Amino acid sequence: MYKDEYNFWLNSDYFDEATKKELRAIAGDEKEIEDRFYKELEFGTGGLRGKIGAGTNRMNIYTVRKATQGLADYITSLGEDYKARGVVIAHDSRHGSREFALESAGVLNANGIKAYVFDGLRPTPELSFAVRKLKAAAGIVITASHNPPQYNGYKVYLEDGGQAVSPYVNEIMERIKKIKDITAIKVMEEKEAREKGLFVILDKSIDDQYVDMVKSQVLNPQLLKEKGGELSIIYTPLHGTGNVPVRRVLKELGFTDVRVVPQQEVPDPDFSTVRSPNPEEHDAFELALSMAKERGADIILGTDPDSDRVGVIVRDRQGQYVALTGHQQGILLTYYILSQLKERGQIPKNGVVIKTIATTDMLEPIAKDFGVEVENTLIGFKFIGEKIKEYESTGKEFVFGFEESYGYLRGTQVRDKDGVIASALFSEMALYYKMKGMTLLDVMEELYKKYGYYTEYLKSIVMEGKEGMERINGIMSKLREMDIKDFAGYEVEWRDDYLTGQARLRLPKSNVLRYNFKGGGYLLVRPSGTEPKIKIYISAVDSSKEKSEEKVNKIKDAILDLVK
Repeated sequence: MYKDEYNFWLNSDYFDEATKKELRAIAGDEKEIEDRFYKELEFGTGGLRGKIGAGTNRMNIYTVRKATQGLADYITSLGEDYKARGVVIAHDSRHGSREFALESAGVLNANGIKAYVFDGLRPTPELSFAVRKLKAAAGIVITASHNPPQYNGYKVYLEDGGQAVSPYVNEIMERIKKIKDITAIKVMEEKEAREKGLFVILDKSIDDQYVDMVKSQVLNPQLLKEKGGELSIIYTPLHGTGNVPVRRVLKELGFTDVRVVPQQEVPDPDFSTVRSPNPEEHDAFELALSMAKERGADIILGTDPDSDRVGVIVRDRQGQYVALTGHQQGILLTYYILSQLKERGQIPKNGVVIKTIATTDMLEPIAKDFGVEVENTLIGFKFIGEKIKEYESTGKEFVFGFEESYGYLRGTQVRDKDGVIASALFSEMALYYKMKGMTLLDVMEELYKKYGYYTEYLKSIVMEGKEGMERINGIMSKLREMDIKDFAGYEVEWRDDYLTGQARLRLPKSNVLRYNFKGGGYLLVRPSGTEPKIKIYISAVDSSKEKSEEKVNKIKDAILDLVK
């Protein structure tokens, strides 16, 4: 079956010579041919994501065309008004990103759908903002977020500015599946599309409106204006899209002592100065740390390539630099925002803070103290965006949303995590506490003393290819079949299985198991939705840091023994 598809790509006139040359080069490698053609790159709730290359299971102009044709068919089914409203397209700095963006526009244009295309790199959250601002029917962003350089991806946003979720994503997927002949997909040339008014390059006004919106999310603008120069910031965009907007926002807010890592300032699709362009992995900050130590900077900020995530490193009282976890960053921002709103008497009556089921439960007692509700969603910020949309009709008010993987959002004009907003808020928060003689680590310690010491741990195990996928599925099946009463002696009070629906929270089906421990804490296991990995999350709480860490380590050893 896969060999037939390989031969079709080799011999059809539809595929370009560069594609055929790449495929001829692997002619003797049966395993590689199988991996490229044994399935189609799946369009799921995160859109497409995969390695760049020739084949049905790779990111290339042909798989991008097919996904776009499915989206075009969906938009066409909604009527002429939706076609006229058009689709906004943005991209990051990765290999093939601009090409994939233009191919997407060409397919939409061939279907009579207008495409609004940014003139260069833009952060993913700005795409979400632009969809809402332009009242477009949908949005596409070409990015693989923080994946290694050999990857790229394709994400779809709908008219509310949020990522496509069920049931809408299912409708798009069905239309993609109905496309049996990829060679029938038409692409309109840009020149013709421009002449017909179907291809529009966006001007800088969207950038200006986006920056103004970001600046409106800070809580103490006057403090930043007067004292912003007293906070020393090192920033790295990790070769991605954050460089221009993050620097502009910080400057316009009043932060004058901002230094950017020069080696990582320029977009680079190979991300050549880091092992991985992921702010969750602390070695991505090596160059930034070196600069910070030279200058004695207060805080280091790093955004991922599409600038929807941000990692933070803080200087402690001894002059050492400590990386905050995604959980800690979210807790600090939540506490800061709620405390500032309380000071002004502005905590909404029906206020809600949203987090995912893989994110620390430390949020619960903090939110309770401020009189706001906590709502849990499945893993993925798209589900937080979906809740914001839901609140428009239920009367609840979104206060803040975060997930453990360094994604944060304040405000409702973006419906995805926003590293530009988060960079502004972290800088503001660090300055606010600095003026009180405190570091963010001091604040975190106070919160631990009040609410208990929470320790979180994440282990991602890579299992590539067809065999890897089978192994991951086998691990999940094995855990489901086992009636596990405890891990390393820590009693499991209940198990949530979000695939079978045997869970306390009523959430959409998802291949996730969460074991909840008596006395607090949890172990969560799931396959990654975007990478060939199985992910293990552990959280423990106790009266001291040492006891909490000990719990995590024992639970970690127990689960790793099971998934070998």
